[in-house]
Formats: sequence, structure tokens, C-alpha cells
Amino acid sequence: MTVGVTGASGAILAQKTLALLEADARVARIHLVVTETGQRLFAEELGITAGDLKQLATRILGEPAAKIEVLANKDVGASIASGSYEVDSMIVIPCSMGTLAAIANGISDDLVARAADVMLKEARKLVLCIRDTPFNRVHLENMMRAQQAGAVIMPAIPAFYHQPKTIDDLVTQYVCRVLAQIGLPQEKMYRWTGRAATKEAKA
Repeated sequence: MTVGVTGASGAILAQKTLALLEADARVARIHLVVTETGQRLFAEELGITAGDLKQLATRILGEPAAKIEVLANKDVGASIASGSYEVDSMIVIPCSMGTLAAIANGISDDLVARAADVMLKEARKLVLCIRDTPFNRVHLENMMRAQQAGAVIMPAIPAFYHQPKTIDDLVTQYVCRVLAQIGLPQEKMYRWTGRAATKEAKA
């Protein structure tokens, strides 16, 4: 599968996604593409500098990455830029409004946008974890265009019904929901099972 990381706030979401995918026995290979602003995001929010791009995954995980192949965002001739190369799914997390616009309008001027375009044209799963607020009309229209083309629009909105105690609880639940969208449900995901109805108040 492919993971794209852009410059919208939320580097911790990308980090958790990569950690869960790396540990998932169902996943054979992960192609990681980080935009220039995505690299800046890792540096500013997690203190992870780019350095040697090939070592980026190891720095993100804090341990050697066995499954992750880092691809340069400028390499539009990479394997994932072609529909003939089999990739089951792609997640862009976090997804900036600029990357959303490029994907929604078919502007494949870098590898993240091109790989996403391939997913849409080949009718494969694409999840865009958009991260911005508030949305203006352009943002909303681009979300509609991408969704109508086949993408799943999944804003980085935390849930609270599982009574999170830490930031990691919030991050893990959201990322688990994202992975469930691509057919990789996680044991760590909280699943709502309903609550017994409260007794009716009596006069």
C-alpha cells in the first residue's frame, strides 16, 4: 500500500499509521511518500528531521522499518505512478487542502498526487485524511469532486465516545478507523456496541 504525508498539521497521525501498518502481518509492503512540507511537518511537530530520505521511516518509527520503502515525491516515474503496478490502497494522512485540490482536479505534478490519481483511475481504495478548519467553498467543492471520483473523505476529527484519556487514545482510535476503511481493521479500535436504555423517568 501507499502512505502519502503532506504539510497539513497532524504528523502524529502519520506516525501512528506507519507504526500500525509496520506491525500488521497482513501488510507486505508500504510505499511512503512525504512532500517537502510534510518533511517540515515532521520536523516542527515531532522533531524528526529529514536527513537521509532512506532513513526517514526508521526515524519516524524510532526503530528499523522492515516494510517501508521511502520514495521521493519528485520521482513521478516511481513504481506507484503506474496503474500496472499493483497497490491495494492508499492513505494520504494528513492531507492538505493543496494536495486535495491537486487530486480532485487531476493535477499530477508530484508523486503523491500522481499515485492518488492512479488509485482513482484504477478504482482502488483512496482515503484522504484532510486536516484544515474552517472549510471554505473551494475546499468543500474539492472534497465533493474527490469523493465523486471515488475517494473516501475522512477529516481528522477525533472521537470521544470511547472516553479517551490521552492524546494517543485519540490518535489511535482515529487511525484505526482509517485503516478499517481500507480493509485492515485493528484490534486496538474501540467498537461501539450500544448502551442499555436508561429507565424511563416516572412521574
